[in-house]
Amino acid sequence: MNRFQCVADLQRRHGVKRLCSILGVSRSSFYYWRRTATNRAARQVADIRLAARVRAVHQESDGTYGAPRITAELREKNGEAVNHKRVARIMRASGIEGVRLRRRHRTTVPGPAAAKAPDLIGRDFTADKPNTKYVGDITYLPIEGGKFCCLATVIDLASRRLANWAIADHMRTDLVTDALAAAVCPRGSLAGSIMHTDHGAQYTSRFFAEACRSAGVRQSMSAVGSSADNALAESFNATFKRETLQGRKNWPTEREARLDAFRWLHRSNTRRRHSRLGQRSPIVFENIFHHTPTTLAKAA
Repeated sequence: MNRFQCVADLQRRHGVKRLCSILGVSRSSFYYWRRTATNRAARQVADIRLAARVRAVHQESDGTYGAPRITAELREKNGEAVNHKRVARIMRASGIEGVRLRRRHRTTVPGPAAAKAPDLIGRDFTADKPNTKYVGDITYLPIEGGKFCCLATVIDLASRRLANWAIADHMRTDLVTDALAAAVCPRGSLAGSIMHTDHGAQYTSRFFAEACRSAGVRQSMSAVGSSADNALAESFNATFKRETLQGRKNWPTEREARLDAFRWLHRSNTRRRHSRLGQRSPIVFENIFHHTPTTLAKAA
């Protein structure tokens, strides 16, 4: 029990002075506590109501959002002037946690006679505008019984938008060529853009090089064995697995893996907030970018 509450409950029988002395609290602190009881009760009620809204946002994110993204969602969706420290405090008190980063396992297998392309990115994972720089990678989707699927992605460096992807039960080269071809659909054309990948055998193949030339894309490759040179794509894959598996080792079936992947990848573009984009989703960021004037208005 709160010591001040104990004094308040027993003061008529034993007196405030004696109780404060026994419990080791000052009388001035007790009187301040009693004077501010109404405001304190109001804050507690407000915290309970906020906790319910925090829990709703957390559940809507499939249990993945932490305090910064939940704060951004509350501010935009409900127009609340809420501080992220208060949200973090309420999450701790309510036992609500976002999904945390786990150790990543490397899966890239270099080709034995890999064709070298220059590094046109140089670890600069930014772009001035969409549809100019992309990164691609492959990650495993583990399935119960030792089976697996593979996910190949094409990610825009300006907006973090997943231009498109491909999923298959193999790691042949057509997995990455299919992902590149699929990325052309929402963009209309990839001509003139850069496609940066690691030295996986699929990306160093002649077929992928031909697919890039056909799409008008310039190939770029990281250094052999350097995960930092394709860090954004690998970080994307780690986040995807962390937020879909949520501590599980695998998916029960291939169908569930594909459904979870589709749902998360779609939400990543349309709903999931990215700190790099000012807590906006990629689609919202691109819409703002395309509607923002890039030239000064002519003087009258």
